[in-house]
Amino acid sequence: MAVWYWLCEALSLEFLQWDFMKNALLAVILMAPLFGLCGTMVVTGRMSFFSDALGHSAFTGIAIGCICGVAAPTWVAVLFAVGFALLFSFVRSRSNQAADTIIGVFSSTAVALGIFIATLGGGSFTKYNQYLIGDILSVTPGQIGMLALVLGAVAAFWAVCGNKMLLASVHPQLASSRGIKVGLVNTGFTVAIAVVVTLAISWVGLLILNSLLVLPAASARNISRNVKQYHIFSVVFALAAGIAGLVISYYLGASAGAAISLVLALIFAVSFGFRKVRG
Repeated sequence: MAVWYWLCEALSLEFLQWDFMKNALLAVILMAPLFGLCGTMVVTGRMSFFSDALGHSAFTGIAIGCICGVAAPTWVAVLFAVGFALLFSFVRSRSNQAADTIIGVFSSTAVALGIFIATLGGGSFTKYNQYLIGDILSVTPGQIGMLALVLGAVAAFWAVCGNKMLLASVHPQLASSRGIKVGLVNTGFTVAIAVVVTLAISWVGLLILNSLLVLPAASARNISRNVKQYHIFSVVFALAAGIAGLVISYYLGASAGAAISLVLALIFAVSFGFRKVRG
C-alpha cells in the first residue's frame, strides 16, 4: 500500500490527498475487471437478474451473521451466497423451467427470508441500510488485499474455463458432446459470481449492484466484433466508469456507486448509438 500511496501523491490530484480516496480508487481498479469479466457471461447466459438474486441471498447471510453476533458478517454472507449458488445450479440442472423463472423463485425467497430475519423480534432494519446503498469510501487495506486475491482467482478461472463457459452458455448440447462438463462449469461460474457479488455489496450497494455487472458487458456487446473485444471492452468500460464515477461522487458529494452506475448507463447509450450507426 505504501507504493500505491506514493504513486497517488505523485499525481498531485486534489481528490487523492485523502487516504480513503486512495483506498477507494485502488478498490475500483481491482473490482472493475471482476465485474467486467463476470458480466460478459451473465449477459451471454441471459442471467442478468442472477446477481440480484445473489445479492438478496448475501443480504440474508449478513442478517444471519448479525443476529448470531458474528464480528465479520460478510464471511457468513459469502458462505450463504455460495450455498445459494450451488442450490440454484442443482435445481436448474434438474428442472425444465426457464432460468429467469428459477432466478425469480430464488430471489423472492432470499429477500423475504433476509427481511424476516433482519426484523425478527422487532429488530430495526436501519442498521442494514449501508448494504442497500453501499460505501466504497469505507474500504480498508485488508479488504483491498482480499479483492486482489479474488481477482487473481477469478482471472485464473477465466483463463482455464472461459471458452468452456462461453460454449456451455451458448450451446449446452454441443459443449456436452465435446466432453465439457456443463454442470461443473456452470457451477464454478455461479460460485465465482456469488463471491464477487457478496464482497462488493457493502461497497456498491444491493440496489445498484446488478447494473455494475450488466451495463459494462451490455455496452461492450453493442460494439464488439468478436469474443476478445467483448471481454476487453467490458473490462475497459467498467474501469473507466468506476474511476469517473468515483471522481464525480467526490466533487458532487453523491453516492459513488450511483455515480458509477450512471456513467455506465451513459456509456451504454453512446455504444448503442455507435451500434445503430454501424448497423
